[in-house]
Amino acid sequence: MPGRRTAPESKACDLNRQLRWAVSALGLSVLARLLWMLLSDNGMNLVDLHVYVDGSAALVTDRLYDFTYAEKTPDFPLPFTYPPFAALVFFPLHYLPFTVVAVAWLLAIAAALYAVVRIAFELILGAERAREPRWHTAAVGWTALGLWMEPVRTTMDYGQVNVFLVLGAMVAVRSSRWWLSGGLVGVIAGIKLTPAISGLYFVARRRWGTVVWSALVFGATVGISFLLAPHEARRYFGTLLGDADRIGPVGSVWNQSLRGTLSRILGDDVESGPWWIAAVLVVAVLAFLAWRVLGPDDRMGTLIMVQLFGVLVSPISWSHHWVWLLPTVLWLLYGPLRQVPGAKIIAGYWLVTTLIGVPWVLSFFQDSIWTIPRPAVLAWLGAVDVIGVLVFFVWVINSGRRARSGPRAARVPVEGPARAA
Repeated sequence: MPGRRTAPESKACDLNRQLRWAVSALGLSVLARLLWMLLSDNGMNLVDLHVYVDGSAALVTDRLYDFTYAEKTPDFPLPFTYPPFAALVFFPLHYLPFTVVAVAWLLAIAAALYAVVRIAFELILGAERAREPRWHTAAVGWTALGLWMEPVRTTMDYGQVNVFLVLGAMVAVRSSRWWLSGGLVGVIAGIKLTPAISGLYFVARRRWGTVVWSALVFGATVGISFLLAPHEARRYFGTLLGDADRIGPVGSVWNQSLRGTLSRILGDDVESGPWWIAAVLVVAVLAFLAWRVLGPDDRMGTLIMVQLFGVLVSPISWSHHWVWLLPTVLWLLYGPLRQVPGAKIIAGYWLVTTLIGVPWVLSFFQDSIWTIPRPAVLAWLGAVDVIGVLVFFVWVINSGRRARSGPRAARVPVEGPARAA
């Protein structure tokens, strides 16, 4: 019939329509976040961004680690807790109006999250396949959804830096250039020490040049700190490094690390004592075994095992540190184990718990952010992320072995992203 679309034309039309819907959803999500920030009484909370901007300005007077921000956090004045190199990076921001910085920061987080999703698809599917139009649509759609997951949502609420650090690690993993990969890992570790765990990925991949170069670049960030801010560098690396209590209340439900979870369940701060050491050893074994069952080309899976291990063993892992859960969901839904029973259930678990924001809900039931003893039901509900990761590791260990030994392992075609996008 005249005017009737051919199958390719119809498919292209469907993809264009899906892309328009995805772009609209992303645009509305970003706009909603901007309006909330600019018009709501609590919208300009951005306490961590205040610490970055105002704290870095204290470099001029050699009082970086005496600085605290308490205007919106009277119960716990927030100190600058990052290495002095981070203050050097943030220092130029204090010359700009804070509202300009805040708007730019929010838009940059949204753009960085899109880049994280795009790179995740490249690592999962391969660069060539990820360039197909349907995966562009999926990336936009998942970015729109990811903005409302608690780790990203609270990153925006506080003006945090986590999405940028995740992006830096993922660009490092995507690159085959040792100097770029190692340089990125060294720099982001210089800004915030915890991303140094990314070095384990390159150990697992036996990219020794990258490992050595990342260590050298990190050392250079420390050297620059001693050169430009010697007094503050001596204070940080001499006395403040490792002081978790200075970072925040360990027992708060917002702290989703092993230490925080064990402390709430046992009723006292376990610090780095026997309970914590035993838990770290168990998690290390599970993470290692989970990595061992992955295919040799599963770069995204390897990176996820490393990063989830990192957020568990860190003394403080606030809910906004868990941005890695979005790439984890994508790996579960589109990765080599996507057809294994349980993959969609675990992905659904992370989506439901992060979209609800379980730590945020539970925070209304804690008498004080400093209180560790609490009713058992609240303590166990507050283990939502830790329990999720333990279940995930065990599932990967069991399912990975079964999938690799089965005749259909990792050869099932990936379904189109229309529904997921």
